[in-house]
Amino acid sequence: MTAPSEPFASPSLLGPSDPPPFRVLEATSQSPYLLTADHAGRAIPRALGSLGLEDAVLDTHVAWDIGIAAVTERLAAKLPAFAILQRYSRLVIDCNRPPGVESSIATLSEHTEIPGNRGLDTEHIAARTREVFEPYHARILAEFERREQAHRPIIYVAMHSFTPRFKGVDREWQMGVLYHRDRRLAERLLIRLRAEGLTVGDNQPYFVSDATDYGVPTYGEQRGHVHVELEIRQDLIAAPEGQEKFAALLARILPEAAAPFLG
Repeated sequence: MTAPSEPFASPSLLGPSDPPPFRVLEATSQSPYLLTADHAGRAIPRALGSLGLEDAVLDTHVAWDIGIAAVTERLAAKLPAFAILQRYSRLVIDCNRPPGVESSIATLSEHTEIPGNRGLDTEHIAARTREVFEPYHARILAEFERREQAHRPIIYVAMHSFTPRFKGVDREWQMGVLYHRDRRLAERLLIRLRAEGLTVGDNQPYFVSDATDYGVPTYGEQRGHVHVELEIRQDLIAAPEGQEKFAALLARILPEAAAPFLG
């Protein structure tokens, strides 16, 4: 276990040895599909140590969406689709939360306390927002604007995964299809995924709201694009076989469901 680091004196958070906050796949793709994975990585800036957590904890769903990076990579190649994957742990800052809300920088995740997130002052919060959250979302926004200026159709898909057991309760769903005010694409996907014999949650195990989500309200609803948020249960995509299975399934079903919006 690495002890929590002392508050860094510099206003800069990321150092030369830290990875960039995101990576882009299929950047030149002309397809309408735009994929994001807000919780694809589990990196922690060197300046933050381990946030006071054991390495074993940082391997769990507490720190990231297990399996979703590989599914998104495979899906981006198969469609093909532009995809952007966030590299840093959701414990550094949650890139699917509006900055400033309590869950943006969590001090408790399920039953796990996050010592390195307690008592942060405004400077430290601002550094995480400025150096992780903002560059990631600036790149997403740039891609939306590039496509909008070219008058190209956009199908936005926010990719996530969920733990099969949360706060002592097993989750029966194999996938979840999430939406808020606009269920056009979600409804068509629900029908098709259930026809495949999957147990699929309708706004389960989570639901989208303005207070608890950033991607769907900001890029789907506010910009008026067809969109959906997909959740896949982590035990089903922890290994390459499952990652390939779900990527192939979505690569086949997404175009079917999205067809009416691409005319």
